Amino acid sequence: MASSSGGAPPSWVRQSDYQIRFEWGLRGVEALSSSDVTIIVDVLRFTTDVDAALSHSLVVYPYRWKDQSAAAFAASHGAVLADGAEGRPSLSPMSLLSLEPGTPVVLPSPNGATCAVAAVEAGSLVAAGCLRDASSVAGWAASQRGSIAVIAAGEQWEDGSLRPAAEDLIGAGSIISGLPGTRSPEAEVALAAFQADQGHLRTALVQSISGQELVAKGFAEDVDYAAHLNVSSVVPRLKNGAFV
Repeated sequence: MASSSGGAPPSWVRQSDYQIRFEWGLRGVEALSSSDVTIIVDVLRFTTDVDAALSHSLVVYPYRWKDQSAAAFAASHGAVLADGAEGRPSLSPMSLLSLEPGTPVVLPSPNGATCAVAAVEAGSLVAAGCLRDASSVAGWAASQRGSIAVIAAGEQWEDGSLRPAAEDLIGAGSIISGLPGTRSPEAEVALAAFQADQGHLRTALVQSISGQELVAKGFAEDVDYAAHLNVSSVVPRLKNGAFV
């Protein structure tokens, strides 16, 4: 949301009265762009993929678009394109774990990757968070001693509009639960969603729209992998175009 004059959004849109902020998607990144730290959450599957890849010593380049330009971008960086075509890895974390350590990988995503790139372009320190690395990412973010925006990437309807995704709301709440400071009402809602489902995360993910879609496509293992809480010490930081 922009101001009527076309400048920066008003303070109430930016949640400026609070240290811990929460919003959805690319427009949320834009609204909270004044935050010192931005954590992108795309549990099924982009940010879970990033955690898996870095745990396996891969280098991850996020890419906004799932189109032919992704292949050219991968070639220019000497990287493997994770698009699932022609025997290449996909957005399944299981496929990324099969690559040789040190392999550079391009992960195209219209949701998580797009939000991450937009946040770093706005000048924020950017991290990717998921259930697996929630406490590690929260600990790093808290150490930066600034305002923190947690962005649930969400999914897209067929017309390209945002579909708020339950798994991203829960994942955002898992990170918010580890962040000290005043929370906006929006951040409180995400925290409450996590607290409500904390005892049965796998069930919550499997029963979500995104989880059901992945199970139907044969990726039930990916959903199981994403549902583990605080099992990774990785803190994926976006620097110089890559998560490290």
